[in-house]
Amino acid sequence: MAQGMNKEQKTALATSATGLFSQSTSTMLLSFVLASMIASFHISGAAGGFISTITNIGMLVGGLTFGPMADRSGRVKVYAITTIIYALATGLMAFATNIWIVYILRFLVGVGGGGVYGVIMSMVADVFSSKQRGRINSYVTVSGQLGSIVAAIAAAILIPMAGWRSLFIFGALPILLGIFVYFKVPESSEWKAAKEVETQMEQITLLDLFKNGNASNTIKLTIMAIVQVAGYFGLMNWLPSILQQKSGLSVSGSSIWMIATIVGMSLGMLVFGQIMDKIGSKVAYSIFLIASAVSVFLYAFAQTNVTLLIGGAIVGFFANGMNAGYGAIVGNLYETKIRASANNLIFNIGRAVGGFSAVVIGFLLDHSTMVVTMGFLSVLYIVSFLTVLTLKENKKVINNE
Repeated sequence: MAQGMNKEQKTALATSATGLFSQSTSTMLLSFVLASMIASFHISGAAGGFISTITNIGMLVGGLTFGPMADRSGRVKVYAITTIIYALATGLMAFATNIWIVYILRFLVGVGGGGVYGVIMSMVADVFSSKQRGRINSYVTVSGQLGSIVAAIAAAILIPMAGWRSLFIFGALPILLGIFVYFKVPESSEWKAAKEVETQMEQITLLDLFKNGNASNTIKLTIMAIVQVAGYFGLMNWLPSILQQKSGLSVSGSSIWMIATIVGMSLGMLVFGQIMDKIGSKVAYSIFLIASAVSVFLYAFAQTNVTLLIGGAIVGFFANGMNAGYGAIVGNLYETKIRASANNLIFNIGRAVGGFSAVVIGFLLDHSTMVVTMGFLSVLYIVSFLTVLTLKENKKVINNE
């Protein structure tokens, strides 16, 4: 994987992959202790569910705040600051005495996690060419999947031994990563060069994403990110319980389905990265979006445990495999001076809006059929497909490579 890379590229890949791995691990810990926290604080399910909502709000705030900061002041400093924020807030949750403290801390987890995302993706885009970014970004996004798996393993080991609070202490470990990066990792030569040439980087704001011909791509990529997140939240939040009701799949059986789907996602990310680098982002996204629309709709007709398992892996392969391409496509369409801002704005708005798909799908399941529900997701993928066809190349980025 590291063959043919120079030292700067290896450092960027290692730093980015470790960052998304750590952020995913810390953020995912909540899902394994939510029931225990609800019982400990004597709160309702709705109050418990708001913990996730406040996290998404924090991610949007963090993304909008730290994206421009990373473009102005450097990737490394903001990476370190945001990593320490989410890790420290995660660790402090172990000592929370009421739900209001949890809300505040979880908001800060979101601020740090949402802020670091664009920095991670920009680090890769700054040192790899457009012909490499898809593949490299796939490695980084797969590391995020591995972080989710580590969170599950840590929960299985720590909670029975020391209770749910111990899991959050484990989630504070990335503080060490933030400190290390701050003192040991240098800024990329491309960002330094852009900083010297573009003296106006000191005034970079989110409005720059809507100037100089960027507005069209910013809006279109945001629509695509909303669809991406909507599909992920819809599938991963609802399908396990749907399968338990529809075909009598046990909880352990639905866990096997979850593992198969995550494996499918990871393979899809690796394949998508290869395709994107070889034939371009428009063609790669077109293939995966059409395949997602078809596979998601056909999945409504799966009946046996075998077809549910295989179908889940196929849906994960296509619907979430293309998640690997967002950091790359932003890197290909935006100049160095606004990449972090673009990554954070686009994907965190996608996360904030797309996250509501879980509510929409719940409503559809209550008032319609599985076919209608999956058809709704299929239509979203078709909308994203039509959107990607209209993206415009940025000649400034192409000419600078």
